[in-house]
Amino acid sequence: MKTHPIFARFYIKTSGAMEAGGMTAHRQELLSGLSGQVVEIGAGNGLSFPHYPSAVTRLLAVEPEPLLRQAAQHAAQRAQVPVEVVDGLAERLPAETDSFDAAVVSLVLCSVPDQQAALHEIARVLRPGGELRFLEHVRADTGGMRRVQKVLDVSIGPRMLGGCHGGRDTVAAIEQAGFDVGKLDRFLFPGARTPYAFHVLGIANT
Repeated sequence: MKTHPIFARFYIKTSGAMEAGGMTAHRQELLSGLSGQVVEIGAGNGLSFPHYPSAVTRLLAVEPEPLLRQAAQHAAQRAQVPVEVVDGLAERLPAETDSFDAAVVSLVLCSVPDQQAALHEIARVLRPGGELRFLEHVRADTGGMRRVQKVLDVSIGPRMLGGCHGGRDTVAAIEQAGFDVGKLDRFLFPGARTPYAFHVLGIANT
């Protein structure tokens, strides 16, 4: 597994500003109404933990990056729901088949090496009818910006941003993996039209 320690340090230092700038509201919307047993893939430094509803009875937080996982373990101690932080990859989740009511990915599917492998693994651990909650960077809505994203995705973007590919058509990938996408909101964050500003927030079911 390739790790990104420099990006991890940068993310830990700067993620608070991103949350204060409006990402917290999106996280709250992402997690609203969840209940039962939940797995969060790519939990990072645990920024989502405070926003899980009390109806969540168990949260398995999977994070492969050692520095982020250590930060997530500290965040888990302050969470209002039971959180277990573990090492693991999106493509090989440390969980049994049909064991979760919902899965959460936040700024993760843009950086996994193989989206389809990760999505099929998520589907494996979800119970029939389970939810996938997603908040992700996605492909831009104009040809010109998509060309910029493509250049960044094959050059400096993934190396500088922990593997992030901002130009992926993640919604299409979720549908191709067999999920039924219901709710879907598209928005810019931050508001300026930059290559990494295009986001989606949605819910899909197995």
